[in-house]
Amino acid sequence: MQSKHEWRTNMKARLNEITAHDKETLDKEIVERLFTYEPYLKAETIGLTIAMKSEVDTKKIIESAWADGKKVAVPKCNPKSKQMTFYYLTGWDQLETVYFGLKEPKPEETFICHSHEIDLLVVPGLIFDHKGYRIGFGGGFYDRFLQKYPNETVSLAYEFQLVDSVPVESFDLPVQSIITNEQILNVK
Repeated sequence: MQSKHEWRTNMKARLNEITAHDKETLDKEIVERLFTYEPYLKAETIGLTIAMKSEVDTKKIIESAWADGKKVAVPKCNPKSKQMTFYYLTGWDQLETVYFGLKEPKPEETFICHSHEIDLLVVPGLIFDHKGYRIGFGGGFYDRFLQKYPNETVSLAYEFQLVDSVPVESFDLPVQSIITNEQILNVK
């Protein structure tokens, strides 16, 4: 089996091959599935990142959540401690660009959202298996956060990011569902 580093390198290359038009189409299919997903419909607070270019775009999700009266919480990562703190986001102007081009909330303009207040956490990743395990981007932020997170988890991915199995370590926790452009895979 490939190492996590090899998996990441290969999948990043594959993601960068998607044309803008195809990405827009696939993102729309995934987001439309999310909007029919029962835990999303029931959630009052959604936790998710501001997607990077190669990830499923989360902007429409955030705007729809706001329009539906849901609260949105976005993480701020501390690279030294490898910990994340979520903050409620009520407008795009509350974001700043930090390392690697990530968009994160400005703590001085937002309020902390504790993990138990997030009803549905959208967990990012590069590769996912049919048991809900994932290979993330290598920082370990979500691995640490998930250890104490008590509620629903889902990941958004392109169908080609779904594989039979990935290397699993003792600290890895699976997500409960994966939504792709072709299916909603419930693995819990």
